[in-house]
Amino acid sequence: MTWSAAQYALFESERTRPVRDLLAAVPPREVAWAADLGCGPGNSTEILQRLHPDAAICGVDSSADMLAAARERLPDVRFKQADIATWDPGQPYDLILANASLQWIPNHAALFPRLAAQLAPGGSLAIQMPDNQQEPVKTLMRQVATDPRWSARIGNERSTQFPQHPVPWYYNLLIAHCQRVDIWRTVYWHMLPSGVADIVQWFKGSALRPFLAQLSPDEQTAFLDAYQQALVPAYPAQADGSVLLPIPRLFLVATR
Repeated sequence: MTWSAAQYALFESERTRPVRDLLAAVPPREVAWAADLGCGPGNSTEILQRLHPDAAICGVDSSADMLAAARERLPDVRFKQADIATWDPGQPYDLILANASLQWIPNHAALFPRLAAQLAPGGSLAIQMPDNQQEPVKTLMRQVATDPRWSARIGNERSTQFPQHPVPWYYNLLIAHCQRVDIWRTVYWHMLPSGVADIVQWFKGSALRPFLAQLSPDEQTAFLDAYQQALVPAYPAQADGSVLLPIPRLFLVATR
């Protein structure tokens, strides 16, 4: 299952807005060392660099394609191919950013405290995760996967059923390791001019990838056609022909 930087970047403006909101809520302090975990093509890293131009920043991602795009975009930033689940910087960091990445990693009960332990005193762990498991874009994805044409391979696909815990669970998990934990949830309403076809293109860059990876090219086309048709009644066209795609997102800022 590979990532495509070009596909992901089709909606870069919409994907980048949450990281701006997230970093705006981080308590101000001098940042000498910062990390962007799951940096993707570098859009979030670029925001981090603008806010902290004097910081030594490390971008981390598991995808070579994403890192190639990030290095081209920000040649003066250090990028590293690594698994966030086992990332060990070897020194304390003043700011650790994880924008729309930790939802892909299981066992948050172990992961979040481990990341908090990498913070310097007064440092912050800033996390944003999509909170859309029950939105039609996700439930219909799983429904189409049960079609007999491919259900034996992807009918039980679980990789996009991200870890879900109540807000108090995350608060209690992090407050045991940090002095302050701020949590909020925001729903972003994205206007997509090409209708449900744009929704398909959006999720081809993220949650559809595990499904498509196990299908032949012809099956991928059939799957995407079926998925797009299923989206039509759930996301009706507006007066101008566009659709509105709501994406709830969960934000956490834990300061040590």
